[in-house]
Amino acid sequence: MYWQQSCRDAYARRVADTTSLTRAVDHFADRLRAAPQSRLQRAAAAEALALAREFARRAQLLETPGAEPREMPDAGMFAAADQITVAGHDLALVLKSEEEVEEAVRLVEEAQKRAGV
Repeated sequence: MYWQQSCRDAYARRVADTTSLTRAVDHFADRLRAAPQSRLQRAAAAEALALAREFARRAQLLETPGAEPREMPDAGMFAAADQITVAGHDLALVLKSEEEVEEAVRLVEEAQKRAGV
């Protein structure tokens, strides 16, 4: 019984609740999917790609410290929503603290504001 509680406590300390991040990422992606092509061309797709690249970089550094992160390719403006979704959900899997989650949510909110969606 004590061992089970100890394992649960250790797991709870290592895993952060990333619900706020996945919700923010999904919301931004939904807004991009609903945006007109002209908005995507102006800035929204570029902002989404920059965020996806940053999230992919952070996830890679957490998963394999010391390795050189690979840059997410530009798959075009119509793929930007999918790219932030994938990168955001990947990052959510490796974050370990509430502070890391809060910072990632802040980055999503800032990018969405700059994107104008």
